[in-house]
Amino acid sequence: MRGRIEDGQRVTLGPVDPATVQAGDVVLVRWKGGVLLHLVKEATGDRVLIGNNLGRVNGWARRQDVVARVVQVHPR
Repeated sequence: MRGRIEDGQRVTLGPVDPATVQAGDVVLVRWKGGVLLHLVKEATGDRVLIGNNLGRVNGWARRQDVVARVVQVHPR
């Protein structure tokens, strides 16, 4: 998330209804056995396309794997 959220920068997470997630949201998502903070690039019926702020795309995740949404980025 470099450029939007720097490595080690604190964020506040809030609850999320996965059905309301849309492109541009930054979410905490279960991904390949762990969790990642990622930018939602696209959202469809039951999936979200996640990537970073520099153009990289990781892939599609199920909406049900979205566990939280970033509600605040704290200054460094």
